[in-house]
Amino acid sequence: MTSEDFIPARLRRLWGRSETSRLGRPAALDVNRVVTASVEVADRDGLGGVTLPKVAKNLGVTGMSLYRYVGSKDELLELMADAALGVPPNIPTDDWRHGLCGWAFAHRAVLQRRPWLTRVPTSGPPSGPNQIAWMETGLAVLSDTRLDWAHKIGVLSLISGYVTQSVRQYSDLAEGRAEGQGQADAERDYGRALARLVEPERFPETARLFSSTLFEAPPSDTPDAAIADADFTLGLDLILDGVAVRVGRPAERA
Repeated sequence: MTSEDFIPARLRRLWGRSETSRLGRPAALDVNRVVTASVEVADRDGLGGVTLPKVAKNLGVTGMSLYRYVGSKDELLELMADAALGVPPNIPTDDWRHGLCGWAFAHRAVLQRRPWLTRVPTSGPPSGPNQIAWMETGLAVLSDTRLDWAHKIGVLSLISGYVTQSVRQYSDLAEGRAEGQGQADAERDYGRALARLVEPERFPETARLFSSTLFEAPPSDTPDAAIADADFTLGLDLILDGVAVRVGRPAERA
């Protein structure tokens, strides 16, 4: 028994260790071409547009023939997610907070270019080479802290989840706005409407919120991207403030 025998077939394909078809026939395609074609469909039509018949048509083969290269639709999504994520940029490691901020914004930039990535179901921990590369970069940023492995992974999971949810929420809100309406106008209209509906006797703190100037603050001509950046930075700062508290504590057993 070789070391490869301990690696599941889907992981061998994910890491490019298996280039032959599942039936042992000479391969007219390979896993990389199937994944590349699938990512192109997702970039054009969104994740919902990725179907085996559509991918197969782009490749000039039958849908059933794709099963020689991927074990299932779920495995194809896993392969696509890792390929579309790509490799991380160089992130400075001399200051953990600055590094994590750069790591989060770099991850966010990838998801903004390919928002369909936020819709890929999470079926397990990071397993692909690109996902592991992002993990390696994050761990390198945290290498000089006193956090143990469990806390380091917890920090990266928390930030990664925040990035994914932030991009997905922004995309959902943008789709829900009226055509031509910017985020600043949408927030203003929301605040004004709720200020008339929320009764102070029933919701005292929420009524104070809507009577404040929070939703009136951004000028209506403020670019949506600037508002999104400010909101994202605020949330990330709150997370990093919590990480700073943990980093400053004596080493603890998780």
